[in-house]
Amino acid sequence: MLIVGLVLAAAAAAFHVFIFALESLKWTEPETRKIFGVASEADAVTMKALAFNQGFYNLFLALTALLGVGLVIVGATTVGVTLVFAGTGMMLAAALVLVLSDPSKLRAAAMQGTLPLLAVIATAVGVATA
Repeated sequence: MLIVGLVLAAAAAAFHVFIFALESLKWTEPETRKIFGVASEADAVTMKALAFNQGFYNLFLALTALLGVGLVIVGATTVGVTLVFAGTGMMLAAALVLVLSDPSKLRAAAMQGTLPLLAVIATAVGVATA
């Protein structure tokens, strides 16, 4: 089950790298504005610095989880699993904050939080049964 958790953590990390690309690299593009519900290019330009920062937050969460996966693979299981839990746990927490702060963002929170939730559960089961 630990391997399932690591695969799910890597998938969650990949999704967060995708979010990073949208927020930090493609924020003002029409497709990205549509995804995030930004009405105009002028609004996107106004929010660009905040989106840039938020994108890097997502990248750092992804890197934390991926580093954890890599460390488990090379045999540093304790520190690796700790980083997997830290990265995916914070991804999940951010999804919860999103939906609690704005219930209309339930779909976005579910997209952001489902893979991390599954990763946390599978990793915990894997650790508990090892």
